[in-house]
Parts: sequence; structure tokens; C-alpha cells
Amino acid sequence: MSTKIRLKRIGRRNRPFYRVVVMDSRNRRDGAAIEELGWFNPIQLDKPYDLKEDRILEWLKVGAQPSKAAHGLMKRSGLAHHWHLIQQGLDEKTIEKEMKKWVLTREETLKNKADRADKKAEEVKAKAKADKEAASAAAEAEAPAEAEAPAETEAPAEEEAPAEAEALAEEEAPAEEEAPAEEDDNSEESK
Repeated sequence: MSTKIRLKRIGRRNRPFYRVVVMDSRNRRDGAAIEELGWFNPIQLDKPYDLKEDRILEWLKVGAQPSKAAHGLMKRSGLAHHWHLIQQGLDEKTIEKEMKKWVLTREETLKNKADRADKKAEEVKAKAKADKEAASAAAEAEAPAEAEAPAETEAPAEEEAPAEAEALAEEEAPAEEEAPAEEDDNSEESK
């Protein structure tokens, strides 16, 4: 039987939560597990996982293979590095020293990563501020151009107004012509 160290989902919809388990590689993802080795909560930020390192190392020694996700968790916790040192055949004292070095470099790496993220956030804020200032400067530059544009658009409106007045005058003129004709009809009827 080939065993795998992998994740078993137990969270509800849109709230994932996983157990790190050892199970037969032929079982389904959420099938029966041989042993639970920890948990992983991808939503939680401060401490998203907890692993039983001694039990995981025992299973690795008997041939269990970690999945990609489980291997990623092992790398985060330093367990993958510990396993690598064991496979090299180093003694416990040397492994302990190497793991202390790993912890120090891990802390430094996390600090550098946080600094880079802060620096990038500051750059994004500075760029957004520069874009906002450029947009306001462009709006101010367009404002005088808009002030001249309405004067030009009013002139054609004045040209249209006399044309409309002439059209109204032409419409009224035939009505006036018809009015006297009606009077003539009335005068003929009275006769």
C-alpha cells in the first residue's frame, strides 16, 4: 500500500479548512484517513497551520510521499529542510544547528518580504497621488478651453434664431391671408 501525506477538506462552502492526513493514495480526497497529522486554515493569517512534526517525520521514514500542498506546508514550517538534513545522514546536533540557522534566515526573509511589500505599497500610493495631480492639472488646462468653446457655440445658435423667426413669420403670413378670406365669405353669406 502506498501512502500519501495530503490535505483533506472539512470546511464549509467558501470557508476552506483542511486536515493534514496520511491516507492510502487510492482513496478519495475526503476519504478515510489512516492518521491525522495536523491542520491548515488558509483564511487565518497569523497562524494558518499546525503540524505534528515528529509523526510526519516517522511517516516520511516509512515511505509516505507528501502531496504538493503538504510539501508546501512542510517548507513553511521548516520540516522539509529538517527531512532533507535527515536524508543526508547528519547527526542530531548538526541538524539542530542547521535548523537554528534556518529559523534565523527565515525570519530575515520574512522581514525583507514585509519591507518590500511596504515599499511597493508606498510606490503605488505615490503613483496614485501623481496621477491624481496630473488629472487635476489637465482639468485646469481644459477649463479655459471650455470657456472659449461656449462663445463659439452660441454664435450658430444666434444664426438659427433668425432662421426660426423667418419660418414662423412665413407660417403666420398665410394665416393672415386666410383670415380676410373668411371675412369675405361671411360678407357674401350675409348678402
